[in-house]
Amino acid sequence: MLKDRLKLARKNAKKSQLDVAEAIGITQSAYSQLETGRVDSSSHLPSIAKFLGVDAYWLQTGEGSNTSQQSNSGFTNVAINESPLRKIPILDFVQAGLFYEAGYDGINPKGETYTTYIGCKPESVFSLEVSGLSMSPDFAPGDKLVVDSAKEPYPGCYVIAQNGSHEATFKKYRAIGYDEHGRETFELIPLNPDFPIMNSTQQEIRVIGVVVEHLRSFGK
Repeated sequence: MLKDRLKLARKNAKKSQLDVAEAIGITQSAYSQLETGRVDSSSHLPSIAKFLGVDAYWLQTGEGSNTSQQSNSGFTNVAINESPLRKIPILDFVQAGLFYEAGYDGINPKGETYTTYIGCKPESVFSLEVSGLSMSPDFAPGDKLVVDSAKEPYPGCYVIAQNGSHEATFKKYRAIGYDEHGRETFELIPLNPDFPIMNSTQQEIRVIGVVVEHLRSFGK
């Protein structure tokens, strides 16, 4: 059964349920339903198979070998991505804030792009374009980011945040403690040291999404 193959593959790979869930962009509870047999199919199975290093067809059907079919010649270092592509809107930073507040009506996005990322709420996923140099050299102006507005930030992740004036920014998230109400306090860190660090205890900042993919075009 699928649940047994999942458990076997995960234990052989020495991964936890949380490891798998985070790697493919779903919640641990959603993944757990696959291992308990409450759900017996998922569009994420090819991604799970790739992460655990097993053959996707074997994982889905139980037929064939459970060994991932990869060349040992040393020449091949790419594999076919079998995950389905999904269209998402490219927003500007103002629309991103409205999207988070469920106030954006979806009209006149800046454009559209595609992603294999789904997350626990596919309707909460959108794309932004990097502007400015605060996150250089890792992120350049024009790079596209896939953002999940339903995902909770965690230390070391990249986030889109907004201040009280509805100005948005893209930075690295660093948790620093909790306030008197038990809410996590944090800093937003630029990768470019020429830009200042932002602190949630010193100014009004809220995270409106976690960056889950970085897309860059190598064309001219």
